[in-house]
Amino acid sequence: MVKSMTSFGRASSRQESKHLFSVEMKSVNHRYLDVNVKMPKSMISLEEQIRKLINKSLSRGKVDVFINLKGNSEGNGVAKVNLDLAKSYLKCLMDIEESLGVRNDITINQIARYPEVIKVMEEEDSIEEIFKEIKPLIEESILMMEEMRKVEGEKLKEDILLKLSEIENLVEEISKIAEKVPMAYKIKLEERLKKLLDGIEIDESRIALEIAIIADKASVDEEITRLHSHIHQLRKTFEEDETIGRKLDFIIQEMNREANTIASKSSDVYMTNIVINIKNLIEKMREQVQNIE
Repeated sequence: MVKSMTSFGRASSRQESKHLFSVEMKSVNHRYLDVNVKMPKSMISLEEQIRKLINKSLSRGKVDVFINLKGNSEGNGVAKVNLDLAKSYLKCLMDIEESLGVRNDITINQIARYPEVIKVMEEEDSIEEIFKEIKPLIEESILMMEEMRKVEGEKLKEDILLKLSEIENLVEEISKIAEKVPMAYKIKLEERLKKLLDGIEIDESRIALEIAIIADKASVDEEITRLHSHIHQLRKTFEEDETIGRKLDFIIQEMNREANTIASKSSDVYMTNIVINIKNLIEKMREQVQNIE
């Protein structure tokens, strides 16, 4: 199955959940799997477990994970009293009463209203409970990403195979031209010699030797054979049930190498133009392969 590395996934807690989490994940192409997790500091100890979840499903790509805590469906705070502070407030009030000789109207309600005497403390949930809540959200986001990767991957595969067929046709054209190169060179050589020698008899064996040397130097039979082999390998690779991005990239590099060699040997303008078209198609394929997992 061909998979793209470009994808997006998201999931959120249901309203009846204890906490309202939202998880968003996005990925782009990368040589390896690079996971970056952003979440509340209180959950930082879960980062390794989150990474392991992602590693089980994805093998390549730069993955950004955003985990947000929107709030609680209902308050779980506990009121706590600071008795030492309350006693300190009471002593201060009594000192004022004694020093100024005013009537004592101190009440519990009055002291309780002073800052920090009574505070509402949020109950801390165990990190295990929090992970139980966010795990299915992460898995749901990964599933969405996987589906998107498959759809995009199939589109990339379809387009690459079309370009591959174009390259195959162009290679066949090069093969036909290459067969005629020695004869074309022979005709040109004879014409030049006739002009230079001006009626003097031409040594046919010498011409045959010269043509053989040029034909050997200009021969692209091996490069054409290897290009056909690479095209076949690339098609077979798409049928493999594993990550194929790196393998495809290597094959395309080898195709480009063969095309460069043919270009360096070519003495025919038409053949050179065909090679340029092949290299252009290979470059487009290379860009697309960079995004395949």
